Amino acid sequence: QVQLVESGGGLVQAGGSLRFSCAVSGRTTGYYMGWFCHAPGKEREFVAAIGWTGLWTHYADSVKGRFTISSDNAKNTVYLQMNSLKPEDTAVYYCAADLSSQFDNSWPSFSSWGQGTQVTVSS
Repeated sequence: QVQLVESGGGLVQAGGSLRFSCAVSGRTTGYYMGWFCHAPGKEREFVAAIGWTGLWTHYADSVKGRFTISSDNAKNTVYLQMNSLKPEDTAVYYCAADLSSQFDNSWPSFSSWGQGTQVTVSS
């Protein structure tokens, strides 16, 4: 199993930046890490993912060029840098781990979840 603890998030004006961290404990190899967002009245949506080596990344079209996912394996931490934030990015953001061997960006594929952190982008 994998345990995930998030930090970061908060309130920012449109155009601003925020950075999330997700500390990983337990199993530390052979998984994908992802970030999802969940806005009121909407389904949980995929944001970005990274392979455990840090060499492979994947983004939702809505965040390409604005968000960057990265990892520091020495610290067992995954990051999500969010730039050029928009009001529509307002949501609770979760980091999650997919322990399977083949990536799937649907949220049921991710078996371990962080506690969730609110991001509010004001216009």
